[in-house]
Amino acid sequence: MTNAWTDIKNTDLVVVMGGNAAEAHPCGFKWVTEAKAHRGAKLIVVDPRYTRTASVSDFYAPIRQGTDIAFLLGVINYCIQNNKVQWDYTKAFTNASYIIQDGFGYSDGLFTGYDEEKRDYDRSSWDYVMDEDGFARTDPTLTHPRCVWNLLKDHVSAYTPEMVERICGTPKAKFLKVAEVISECSSPTKTMTSMYALGWTQHSHGAQNIRAMAMLQLILGNIGVRGGGMNALRGHSNIQGLTDLGLMSHLLTGYLNMPTEKEPDFETYMKSRQFRPLRPGQTSYWQNYRKFMVSFQKAMWGDAATAENGWGYHYLPKLDVPAYDVLRMFELMNHGRVNGYICQGFNPVLAFPNRGKVVAGLSKLKFLITMDPLETETARFWENHGEFNDVDTASIQTEVIQLPTRCFAEDEGSLTNSGRWLQWFWPAATPPGEARSDIWIMSQIFLRMREMYRREGGAFPDPLLNLSWDYHDPNDPEPEELAKEINGRALRDLTDPNDPSRVLVPAGKQVLNFTQLRDDGSTMCGCWIYSGNFNEAGNNMARRDNHDPDNTGAYLGWTFAWPLNRRTLYNRASADLNGKPWDPSRKLMEWDGTKWTGYDVPDIAPNAKPQDVMPFIMNQEGVSRLFSRGMMRDGPFPAHMEPFESPVQNVFNRKMRGNPVARIFESDVSQFGTSDEFPYAATSYRLTEHFHYWTKHNRVNASLQPEFFVELSEELAAEKGIQPGSWVRVWSKRGSVKAKAMVTKRIRPMMCDGKTVHVIGIPLHWGFVGAAKKGFGPNSLTPFVGEANIETPGYKAFLVNIEPSTAPGGAVA
Repeated sequence: MTNAWTDIKNTDLVVVMGGNAAEAHPCGFKWVTEAKAHRGAKLIVVDPRYTRTASVSDFYAPIRQGTDIAFLLGVINYCIQNNKVQWDYTKAFTNASYIIQDGFGYSDGLFTGYDEEKRDYDRSSWDYVMDEDGFARTDPTLTHPRCVWNLLKDHVSAYTPEMVERICGTPKAKFLKVAEVISECSSPTKTMTSMYALGWTQHSHGAQNIRAMAMLQLILGNIGVRGGGMNALRGHSNIQGLTDLGLMSHLLTGYLNMPTEKEPDFETYMKSRQFRPLRPGQTSYWQNYRKFMVSFQKAMWGDAATAENGWGYHYLPKLDVPAYDVLRMFELMNHGRVNGYICQGFNPVLAFPNRGKVVAGLSKLKFLITMDPLETETARFWENHGEFNDVDTASIQTEVIQLPTRCFAEDEGSLTNSGRWLQWFWPAATPPGEARSDIWIMSQIFLRMREMYRREGGAFPDPLLNLSWDYHDPNDPEPEELAKEINGRALRDLTDPNDPSRVLVPAGKQVLNFTQLRDDGSTMCGCWIYSGNFNEAGNNMARRDNHDPDNTGAYLGWTFAWPLNRRTLYNRASADLNGKPWDPSRKLMEWDGTKWTGYDVPDIAPNAKPQDVMPFIMNQEGVSRLFSRGMMRDGPFPAHMEPFESPVQNVFNRKMRGNPVARIFESDVSQFGTSDEFPYAATSYRLTEHFHYWTKHNRVNASLQPEFFVELSEELAAEKGIQPGSWVRVWSKRGSVKAKAMVTKRIRPMMCDGKTVHVIGIPLHWGFVGAAKKGFGPNSLTPFVGEANIETPGYKAFLVNIEPSTAPGGAVA
């Protein structure tokens, strides 16, 4: 989230697309009701289903899943055509004026540089024209035919209201109503916030869904302001913390990059990470990358990380492929190339796509270790439960080891919420039986492996043998110790660069925050963006001061938000070029003539003059990007792409299937279905009464939503002879499930490109262990497709068939 949950109360318009906040984030949705009650804010919901969020909305518009980009580009086109643009913001704070190379273009659904055989783009033409000093050329008048603004205007011109209706199935009148209400937020005194979740991310073009809305928010002037922003609703603990702390296979902590085989040494690695400003005088804060990286490596390997060995750079793995994400790991498992799998806090048998492929992969392992406080389907994947898990137990030789962990209420530590708030929590109960903390379990695995390497040697034991493990009790490090390590400390006295006699941080003391990190080996820091969470002032995550001057919703004394306790990212953009708030009634930051003042921590150097340094300091341009250069694999602008399984063809290129650069494995291509065999569009979703896969162990939750069901329209039910509450079979190219039929008005047929499209909704909370009745999940049906940029599996748009059926068979003894 660029903003915070508590800031949503400041908005005039909430647009929920790609999410269902009232159902999946009911506590956070409180702030939407606050905005409606106290500001008269409106709520618009655009969704394939009439959801619980839609039920309290001011306006609802249906949309075919997987077509959000066409809808949003249609809104951008509407704003441009009707001059509903926050021009002062757009000209000053975006790259609208930047001139793009002559070689760049777009036609037939593809950008220039596409290689069909490689399924990838040559992105060299997706860049700015540079001057002789290496700065990007601009045209502040926006008249140059190849400036970003004119290229954008041409790109979105195809997305007329008629085209949006044709692609999305959204009736033209409903689309125009949504576009009209959104466009009014181009006023400097009216803001809109976007709330989205997995309904946008879990597509083969998920990142471009988000880009499209971000671009819309930028031309409306709604990024960096109170009541605005792009707000990703991270659902549960601790998904935000997971990505922040580098548990993605291609990332290190703080969104530093894992090295690749093309970067054999530290200096080669750093060459592409210099991040020189692309306009004079801009900050380009990623220029501090070396400080963050060296401090991270010192946190990992301490004295063994030296300037002579590139700070232990050779200890880091080097990727030979872009990422070893879950899809790649299960592909490798199915080829017999993975011996063991440690599954910590996940349930892939229900959570990863194409369940049949997941179970087949687990069946080829030598060992599987699960770490979880409750039984999971993954731990019991080898058991036969009739149709619910029809496996040949005798043929599965995988050794399964279950390690019981504490649940969140029995543990201590921090959780990072959607708004980047690190909130410390304390145990409310003692764990039962043999349950131990994840920290203790991981420590035992590490210490015993390290001892084996010491005794027996190995091909390259150095990274394990030299790993820093300086804790009071190495067997069970304390959460506060880990928090301090993440914050970082001085390894020797840190002196003032302007006055070497003045010591800023004595050796051994916690650094104040990441601004004190150095690249000479004198500091260590486990995660630079979290630095400041536990400094010499104490555990800032444990703060509980709810003082909020002028009722802004910032709550700066409540816990700690990364980075630097900042609650709204890019908040300098809340003020104009002279440093005056766009909306004085919702002031966030203001220039007082010598420094930035206001209700938040400035997202800019406090003394940076407003006309000199632009707000988007993490970008080399200093401004935001309507055109993303070569940074996105599937295009510098979003463009409509159909799901890999779609009931209709791509109207811009009928030969193009799915995202042309999304990651798919050859072994999965034969398992893509067509609309001839599977005529109905399907999507997955969540329910308030269940929380993923673990509240089904609770009898109360199991009673509230007792049985697996699928949701279908009255029209489709009549067409297929399906009665409400009867058993149905739903199947795809990859699997089959049986469920009770919920026949409802919440889903209705849509007309897309001249074809009637029926949608089937499939909730995801049931399995074959726990207190709830046994059931299936949508992942038995979903395709094995990875998003083009970050490999997120696509669960939200696929094809199925449906028919009346009988009850599924029970477990086999």
